[in-house]
Amino acid sequence: MAKLNKDSLFKAAKPSSETLMDKTTRVVREIRDTEAEERQDKTSRLRKTRLERDAALRADAPAPSPKKKRK
Repeated sequence: MAKLNKDSLFKAAKPSSETLMDKTTRVVREIRDTEAEERQDKTSRLRKTRLERDAALRADAPAPSPKKKRK
């Protein structure tokens, strides 16, 4: 039986050059991922601002006075 080593057991894969379609796909995914990340950042920033504004409005609002009961 032949001696096994990493060179005889595993064939070295030839590095394939990136085709034009592969390059386009990669660039589109990068752009899409970047835009999604920016959108998430903006959404979280706006949500935080809205929650802070709502909390400030609740703190400034006067407590409702108890209404008199009718007889």
